[in-house]
Amino acid sequence: MGTDVRELVSLASRVLGAAGHGDLIWGHASCRDADGRGVWIKSAEWGLEEVTPDRVHLVAPDGTVVAGDGPRHSEYPIHTEILAARPDVGGVVHTHSPHAVALAASGQPLRPVSHAATMFVPPQVPRFTTTADLVLTPQLGEAVAAELGEARAIFLVNHGIVTVGPTLQEATVAAVVLERACEQQLLTRAFGSWPTWSDPAESLAKREHIYNQRAVGAVWDYLVRRLPS
Repeated sequence: MGTDVRELVSLASRVLGAAGHGDLIWGHASCRDADGRGVWIKSAEWGLEEVTPDRVHLVAPDGTVVAGDGPRHSEYPIHTEILAARPDVGGVVHTHSPHAVALAASGQPLRPVSHAATMFVPPQVPRFTTTADLVLTPQLGEAVAAELGEARAIFLVNHGIVTVGPTLQEATVAAVVLERACEQQLLTRAFGSWPTWSDPAESLAKREHIYNQRAVGAVWDYLVRRLPS
């Protein structure tokens, strides 16, 4: 179990790095421990693209590193508190992806201007504005989880994004797709006006057609195949 989950967190981290989610040594992906001991997450001070299985450790809800080596990320409460609040979630991603940060800071909601945004909208992607500082305490992590609610993603305004899924693979694909959606909306805005977009009924239909479980699994496989060998 330990080896397999470490490999998964390592793969997800490197997929995120290859997809442009890297921010020097910041950002992390986690997987729920099957025995309820906490979250498997990369150790701090490594870039996403540098994560190997031996750089993944198990962090308990109180922040104790209970298996593995390396310094613990200070924002572990994002992961532990979301997993505590959402029994349906098996994986959590937090990154500082540039276009998502920019769109959230603009104050504009995410619009389904392309296929990508229909993975999330409707309803609107929640926005966490309590602080743009690091989420360093269980109380702040709980507040993020509360604002996330039952959604698949949340903007930490002026900070980054969080995406979740039943598995870490699905949470990772969601992070990649969310960044693409934000980039496409900002690209459209660059032409001088806000874009047109699909109505709610069409967006929900597209979600079912494009982002069904089989397709999301195939996207994960594709992203893994693209990793440098």
